[in-house]
Amino acid sequence: MIRGIGWVFAGLSVLAASISRGADDLPAGFPVQVRVDASKPRGALPPIWRFFGADEPNYAYMKDGRKLVGELGRLRPGSVYFRAHNLLTSGDGTPALKWGSTGAYSEDAQGNPKYDWSIVDRIFGVYLENGVKPYVQVGFMPREMSIRPEPYQHHWTPTAKYDEVFTGWAYPPKDYAKWAELVYQWARHCVETYGRAEVESWYWETWNEANIGYWRGTPEEFQKLHDYTVDAIKRALPTARVGGPDSAGSGGRWTREFLEHCLRGRNHATGQVGTPIDFVSFHAKGAPTVVDGHVRMGIAEQLRTIQDGFRIVASFPELKDKPIVIGESDPEGCAACQGPRFGYRSGTMYSSYTAAVFARKHDLAERTGVNLEGALTWAFEFEDQPYFAGFRALATNGVDLPALNVFRMFSLMGDRRLPAFSTSEVGLDAILRDGVRGAPDVSALASRDDRSVSVMIWHYHDDDVPGPPAEVALEISGLPVSANPTLLHHYRVDADHGNAYEAWKQMGSPAQPSPEQHAALLRASGLALVEPPDWHRIDGGVLGLQMSLPRQGVSLLRLELPSSK
Repeated sequence: MIRGIGWVFAGLSVLAASISRGADDLPAGFPVQVRVDASKPRGALPPIWRFFGADEPNYAYMKDGRKLVGELGRLRPGSVYFRAHNLLTSGDGTPALKWGSTGAYSEDAQGNPKYDWSIVDRIFGVYLENGVKPYVQVGFMPREMSIRPEPYQHHWTPTAKYDEVFTGWAYPPKDYAKWAELVYQWARHCVETYGRAEVESWYWETWNEANIGYWRGTPEEFQKLHDYTVDAIKRALPTARVGGPDSAGSGGRWTREFLEHCLRGRNHATGQVGTPIDFVSFHAKGAPTVVDGHVRMGIAEQLRTIQDGFRIVASFPELKDKPIVIGESDPEGCAACQGPRFGYRSGTMYSSYTAAVFARKHDLAERTGVNLEGALTWAFEFEDQPYFAGFRALATNGVDLPALNVFRMFSLMGDRRLPAFSTSEVGLDAILRDGVRGAPDVSALASRDDRSVSVMIWHYHDDDVPGPPAEVALEISGLPVSANPTLLHHYRVDADHGNAYEAWKQMGSPAQPSPEQHAALLRASGLALVEPPDWHRIDGGVLGLQMSLPRQGVSLLRLELPSSK
């Protein structure tokens, strides 16, 4: 059926009522106007969302991990990247929370190196066969190299103190030349195994968050480790893409001193001035709390950290055009932790936060004039754990979580950003100052390519409490004038769409779902349409649509441009 400008999405009025607690008592919805001009692209919209990672590298080749790697690869085959800790950690590959190992390095009785790439090749092999590329984190310290090897493997649990993870793998090497040789042999092996052109497309960086407990050496010792690492990679592949430092937070003075060293300091490995740096990376996390019995997100904390990091990079003229990857970019800092303040993770608070925060990353990059290439989501899956266990993850027992569907939405968007205006948008400065604690943020990110126009609209608030729906009137102008109709897809993540967690709760939250229940969860977990795609005529280059968007809901409207034939 072909419909006109005033079309209202059928059945959407029920969505507000499906938000869980207290929804029946919500006041009437509030009006929101969203306007998009499809004729005036404001610049590129780089796919910064296509980076992911996890502490536990060995999950990648396990049953549910392999499935999720495949889901990530399908988002943008050949352009998705995965970063993992523990790629050089000693061990037999048996995973645990915040732990993994590959046994890549050991020594014989005389102290001679022995290299075994079988486990790390198994990890990378799963990535590559599923359209995912390595973002290679060079670490951690093998047992035989560590200046303080024991205790080595930790036995951390979510009830333990976080510092208990920092054991023998976090220390500097006894011999930097041996470390460099390990890195060189690994990089050379990758070139020989996967081909020069393939490895040239990877990212390589040293360690993780060396400005906190992940590094039990001094800042100068880390700079030395980094110099030896980069030199070894470049000796194996001069065209390799190397960078760092993947600091915890913006890193402040620590990061400034690191970048100063890379740009103008004496290289510990070569004795020359400077260390190659092809991209800059740092981490940014939010800070959720529990207020009056509910989770309150900390979007302002994460965005302020990103702004600080961008400003540090922008303060170095030599780095003005260098790509930036926010190497971990999340609502908080511990994917494997559990507890009340992490109660947002399985449902639509995480998915709506994801939509709202990624759009503001683009805004901050534009404001500071930096080259943002990626923002890496540190969330994967936890093998053989209870369903919906409260970890920061994208899937549970092979069932995708709502947040993954927002990344599926991102993958459908075009590469040119369009101007979008909302009467209920919370401005960037206000979010940086106060978060979203007053009126909700109902805003939009719009894009186009040669074949389609896409508009993502979210209804976000820091507080995980019920609220009235947004009654959105969307106007897309500047569309091509054509006698031919155009096809509209309307995707949604909310309580009733793309939400296996809500489906699980409606089942009674079974600890061990039956095969039939598991199959139903799988059906509920995919990116869902509000209703079947429908055809529309565009009158005068303008299309008007109306919809009801519940709190924590995210919609993607993807309009196929009419053919000129």
